[in-house]
Amino acid sequence: MKDFETYIFDLDGVIVDTAKYHFLSWKKIGNEFGFELTHELNEQLKGVSRTDSLKKILNWAGVSVSAEKFEELATRKNADYLLYVEKMEENEVLPGVKSFIEKAKKENIKIALGSASKNARLILEKIGLISYFDAIIDGNDVSKAKPDPEVFILAAQKLGIPNENCVVFEDAEAGIQAAKSAGMKAIGIGSPDILKQADSVFSDFLQVNKYF
Repeated sequence: MKDFETYIFDLDGVIVDTAKYHFLSWKKIGNEFGFELTHELNEQLKGVSRTDSLKKILNWAGVSVSAEKFEELATRKNADYLLYVEKMEENEVLPGVKSFIEKAKKENIKIALGSASKNARLILEKIGLISYFDAIIDGNDVSKAKPDPEVFILAAQKLGIPNENCVVFEDAEAGIQAAKSAGMKAIGIGSPDILKQADSVFSDFLQVNKYF
């Protein structure tokens, strides 16, 4: 991968498994409306903004709420999620990720984050990786959710790197679609059955380290 100048990482499910905390928090919201969020449906929430995730859950539950109630639910979900985040430690970085990033830095490859999470900086601080990142684009910087490529395009622009010289690491279908739409190489972390549009799929970064 010598031709690529920048690695852009999604956060949830790629660097850390905060997806499990999102799942637990969204599950509580769904239960309020008699709806049971499954792991299968939760796949559709990965890489999706808080607002769009809540819209999906309410739609699945077959309910509509006022704008005021919607805001209250989104705020409460985030507060619940942050209780989990506040307890995060460096040992929650997924296997192989830190060594992969360290190797990339030695090769003068730029490291960026492209995440829908509005808590990305807090999480990177908690797990001790924030100093490795040359650019961070998160949910506070974008107006469009994945599969729109905005978050990855902004990351490349911030570093002054052409899109085609970027590799994106993603665990979500929407994120893979966003990377491909941006003209970037898309590497899936997870199952090839789910990440069918990725250029390559690896089970984790221990496997990625053997290839890159």
